Amino acid sequence: MIKRIAFRTASRFVLQPWYRQVRGLTLGTRSVVLDDEDRVLLLRHTYAPGWFLPGGGVERGETIYDAALRELREEAAVTVEEEPRLMGIYLNDRVFPGDHVACFVVRRFRRDAFQPGREIAELAFFDTAELPDATTGGSRRRIAEALGAPIRSYVW
Repeated sequence: MIKRIAFRTASRFVLQPWYRQVRGLTLGTRSVVLDDEDRVLLLRHTYAPGWFLPGGGVERGETIYDAALRELREEAAVTVEEEPRLMGIYLNDRVFPGDHVACFVVRRFRRDAFQPGREIAELAFFDTAELPDATTGGSRRRIAEALGAPIRSYVW
């Protein structure tokens, strides 16, 4: 377990910058998953501080929609029961130069049993008016937009 965490940490600081140089542009997804009470699903990674919307990278040969659905299954044990609504595509250049994030809204889904693992330490639904203090700024902005706030910037 320690070796895996060390590899992930090392890859984050060594491989990601290299990918950014040779690939130029990366694409990922995040999803605002809202339950019937308008609570939002957030997760905490094992390798980065804060609470995030679930998501991850789009793999070669995969559509952006398929990536969003896969990431929700893998990270949050969520199976989407309707096509997610694309809210927007945002530049995440401040964190990773050349990175873009497609953000989806999901309202109809089924939850399967979740077990914390190597990547995800914890996940929970939160009242959107009482998000954890450590919720990332980008996540906060996308949640507000999903609930009707105007999109003020397409920068994550």
